[in-house]
Amino acid sequence: MSTSALYNDQGGAEAAVEAGQESGSTSSNAGAAFGLFSADFKKNEDLKEMLESNKESLKLEAMKRIVGLIAKGKNASELFPAVVKNVASKNIELKKLVYVYLVRYAEEQQDLALLSISTFQRALKDPNQFIRASALRVLSSIRVPIIVPIMMLAIKEAAADLSPYVRKTAAHAIQKLFSLDPDQKEQLIEVIEKLLKDKSTLVAGSVVMAFEEVCPDRIDLIHKNYRKLCNLLVDVEEWGQVVIISMLTRYARTQFISPWQEDAMFDENNEKAFYDSDSEEKQGHMESKPYIMDPDHRLLLRNTKPLLQSRNTAVVMSVAQLYWHLAPKHEVSIVTKSLVRLLRSHREVQYVVLQNIATMSIQRKGMFEPFMKSFYVRSTDATHIKTLKLEILTNLANEANISTILREFQTYVKSQDKAFAAATIQAIGRCATNISEVTDTCLNGLVLLLSNRDETVVAESVVVIKKLLQTQPSEHSEIIKHMAKIFDNITVAMARASILWLMGEYCERVPKIAPDVLRKMAKTFTAEEDIVKLQIVNLAAKLYLTNSKQTKLLTQYILNLGKYDQNYDIRDRTRFIRQLIVPSEKSGSLNKYARRILLASKPAPVLESAFKDRDRYQLGTLSHSLNTKVGGYQELSDWPVVAPDPCVRNVEVVEPVKEWVPSVGKAKQPKSEKFYSDDEDEKEEDASDSGSEDSSSSSSSSSSGEGLYVTTPSFGPVKTYELLHHMTGKGLSAKYHFPRQPCLYQPSMVAVQVTLTNSSDHSLEEIHIGGRNPASLNIHCFNTIELLEPEASVTVSMGIDFSDSTQAANFQLCTKEDQFNVSIQPAVGELLMPSTMTEPDFCKEQSKLLGMNETSATITMATANTSSQTIRKQVLSVANVGVVSSSQNDFHRFAGRTVSSGALVLVSLELKDSTALLTINTEKSVVASMLLRDLKQALTQA
Repeated sequence: MSTSALYNDQGGAEAAVEAGQESGSTSSNAGAAFGLFSADFKKNEDLKEMLESNKESLKLEAMKRIVGLIAKGKNASELFPAVVKNVASKNIELKKLVYVYLVRYAEEQQDLALLSISTFQRALKDPNQFIRASALRVLSSIRVPIIVPIMMLAIKEAAADLSPYVRKTAAHAIQKLFSLDPDQKEQLIEVIEKLLKDKSTLVAGSVVMAFEEVCPDRIDLIHKNYRKLCNLLVDVEEWGQVVIISMLTRYARTQFISPWQEDAMFDENNEKAFYDSDSEEKQGHMESKPYIMDPDHRLLLRNTKPLLQSRNTAVVMSVAQLYWHLAPKHEVSIVTKSLVRLLRSHREVQYVVLQNIATMSIQRKGMFEPFMKSFYVRSTDATHIKTLKLEILTNLANEANISTILREFQTYVKSQDKAFAAATIQAIGRCATNISEVTDTCLNGLVLLLSNRDETVVAESVVVIKKLLQTQPSEHSEIIKHMAKIFDNITVAMARASILWLMGEYCERVPKIAPDVLRKMAKTFTAEEDIVKLQIVNLAAKLYLTNSKQTKLLTQYILNLGKYDQNYDIRDRTRFIRQLIVPSEKSGSLNKYARRILLASKPAPVLESAFKDRDRYQLGTLSHSLNTKVGGYQELSDWPVVAPDPCVRNVEVVEPVKEWVPSVGKAKQPKSEKFYSDDEDEKEEDASDSGSEDSSSSSSSSSSGEGLYVTTPSFGPVKTYELLHHMTGKGLSAKYHFPRQPCLYQPSMVAVQVTLTNSSDHSLEEIHIGGRNPASLNIHCFNTIELLEPEASVTVSMGIDFSDSTQAANFQLCTKEDQFNVSIQPAVGELLMPSTMTEPDFCKEQSKLLGMNETSATITMATANTSSQTIRKQVLSVANVGVVSSSQNDFHRFAGRTVSSGALVLVSLELKDSTALLTINTEKSVVASMLLRDLKQALTQA
């Protein structure tokens, strides 16, 4: 299929819609809308007629148009029955397009796809390698447990196929089958073991991905293939390189001893080490050491080094983390230039790379110091990029470059970005504590900032000065006096609390000022923030102990105010302080120690980098980026004290065999390779198909493709509802939740997962669904559970057609002896499925749903719900919709369709200071009003 033909077909489809719009524009608005929808209807009917015709050319034309619609994100699922009829076509080009369509929709239309399963099985024997691969891809996309044996047989046959492209597809199918049925693990490991021996670069990345998904702990499978993978690495496609490097990093940490023990002889900051390429020049040093690097360890380092020049940023980052975790310390520096080069990429790439450099720069300042200018902040940088660059500059600061860095910081403090300016002041404080020579300079600079007009800058300066003064308070009583003078002008609670703490801590150095500050605070005590009130109580207690003559009455007054404060923390603190400092019969002997408790010398705070502890996670991983362990993260093991036997990797080294790879050229293939492909045109079309498959197939098997439906992100635990209490159910209890996945049984049904638990002391038999109310209620029941042992649980799936209504589905949950009436009532947001569309498409569809189809309300947003991430989290927690990317920061758009009727539901949120305009556009007015109510409640509550 030529590209120009595809574009022409898409243009024809669009022209049909435009024609419908023009024909209706002359009549009334209602007529225009009817004309438009009838045009869509006729267009699909036209495609169905073309697919059912006897002419191959018409069928081919129809399939080209349909694939064009899918590429533009349009929903073509209603054409599934008409398309699947052509799966047995003898026309190779038509068959390829049908398989492209089936891969996209087989998971949604399970029942119809199952009807054609015999055709897919025949296609697995097709002479054309692309047909064989496509058939396996469709087969593995039908996620129904009943065909697991068929899928397993197909994967085993494909793993032995002569075509590397088919074997690669088999490796992708392994992951899909494992996610569908984990019990097949042992058989799949046998297939993986066989594919790991494959010498084709096309297969290597995919099979290692399958290994990582199915059996990442089976290191023994890698031993014999280790050297082959190292040698093939340069020729593997880019995403395969990332997976293989990650796996080999884990492998090396279990098989080789640490190369870091000899590094006592090497200076980290030595510039020579930066230009050293390999260990040859260091041979003289290393001969005198007991450590000798394993040749296989060196093989891995040598073969990954050229990949630092890769155009793919993920590959460069993978090699950098490999060197960081595996290379001798004097060789790690070779990754520096490559990492700095990545900073010219997109901001998303910059963010990840800078996070890793921030972690590396804490331990190895010498690596990045020559490139310090690369980390200077630019005015076009986003705030999170600026903050990371600031972190790195602070890590790189030393006596030699501190003056340059402080000049940069002086400029940053004046930034209009308040968060960045505040972070800069904290960075200055860190520099002052880390480099004693500039402590006074930094302190004086921060004092000058106290006269700044910007409240945020002043507040942050006060907090940092407070931390610095704790290191040498005796020399800075003038600064404390200055802060007392500006106290009345500061309104930020944290800054006011910091000044009061300083006054109390060093009240003996400012004996005249501290009581006066307390007098002012007594007047405003009731109007202060809680954090400030606590410090006022502390200040009063300390002054009572050091200067009771002047402050005794003030202290009693403040303690009386605190005694009746609304905050229980302040009331408790007040009672405790009163018993501690004011002698009475109840206070006992604790009063003697009041001075030692309240006026004890405090240790100076240590200002540390936020990235100090992140090196516990592997560089380049999501866990490292989030600074928390995420699901699926595999920790790097510690180096073994004694290296395992290297003989396990001894195999005959064979050079990579040049296998057939789909080429774009018109070169003629020998007759002996007829099994691989049919003709040149097929190669031309399917080379690109293969490439796109490489990059997409290695993703999670639960992905549903690039079309209409997407999986909604999970921001928290699934909401579970009680269906049957164990007391009511005579020992049988049931809970249910909505998994937010397409229903396997019917597209119009909402998927429901029910967990049944036997809480009784005897077995329950024949658990099943009985009668339903109303009788017309469409429910796909789970299979009868013959026996449920005591304390045992089982999770089953159901499908319920709620007909776009929140009316409860009433039915009976039955055992052999009893029947229990239960009901499932869905929230309105669970009646939707997410839809992906571009911003222009959203606006276009929204313009069609105005007037009575639009419901809106102005809401007051909760303070905690103003960031984009929080807004998305709140909306997605209420409704199963997809996020539409927006070019405007103050506009958030979401799209979905009702599961039963497929009616479009568009949600838009326009932020206006503390308020927002929430609008819902849909033909289903009842759904709109209920959804508006739920969203309003979620967004207005903190």
